[in-house]
Amino acid sequence: MLQARCEDSVLAVIDFQPSFMKAIPGVEAALARAIFLVRAAALLEVPILVTEQYATRMGGSHPDLLAALPAGTKTFDKMAFSAFGSEEFLAELEATNRPQVVLVGMETHICVNQTAHDLIESGYEVLLAADAITGRGQDAHDSAMRRMVQAGAVEAHTESIVYEWMETAEHPQFKAVLGLVKEN
Repeated sequence: MLQARCEDSVLAVIDFQPSFMKAIPGVEAALARAIFLVRAAALLEVPILVTEQYATRMGGSHPDLLAALPAGTKTFDKMAFSAFGSEEFLAELEATNRPQVVLVGMETHICVNQTAHDLIESGYEVLLAADAITGRGQDAHDSAMRRMVQAGAVEAHTESIVYEWMETAEHPQFKAVLGLVKEN
């Protein structure tokens, strides 16, 4: 069974942009879970990579997400639906030398789906933070989640991922992360 490992993980945040969020019911809940995971990743020193779909036309990432990112976190503009369409994203991902990617973002059946498949085809382990992934329609979301799992990705809850990253209540950041859990 695939588990999240702090020293092996990268968190990829896909396209949480307000211009796309208008058409997605309940998107605020997924964004809140993504922000929770971003804050935990920052505490646990898990690298965070953020993509934005055609930011010059569609606008950048949600301000609440940007506020939660550690200083110096880069965002990667892309025109392709997969994050693999950004050479800068790929270079940064490869530079981490980490074999596991935790995915959050939107839209499930388009950008998240294509990124997950490209990651799997490139040999990465993919964890789908299911409560932090969303899309316009439930049918499209469910179909894409099934498809990604059938391709080899593993679904997990954001809180499960964070606790797997820490492994033990003796982790030096346990109390800080527990504070995040209680806030969320």
